Amino acid sequence: MKHYIIAKLNEGIDRNELIVPVKEIFEETLQIPGVYSVKVMPCCIDRPNRYDIMIEIGMDKEALPAYDASAPHKKWKETYGGMLSAKTIFDCED
Repeated sequence: MKHYIIAKLNEGIDRNELIVPVKEIFEETLQIPGVYSVKVMPCCIDRPNRYDIMIEIGMDKEALPAYDASAPHKKWKETYGGMLSAKTIFDCED
């Protein structure tokens, strides 16, 4: 399946400065059994009604509980959770 995190940053935060450190965090999820791909992408349009970052994680459905409990997931929430004005989580079949 694909697990998507689509995040809108608080005003004044530069999404382009966060791509590399966020990608480094999520690449650690590749160590979780059943997680097989990670992409971190900035939005290419600068409009107030757009979200800023999309994270796509390819994983087996059975890997979701391990991902939720993982250190990288907790680090993402602790480090960047306060910088988000909104987020959407979406899961779908590959």
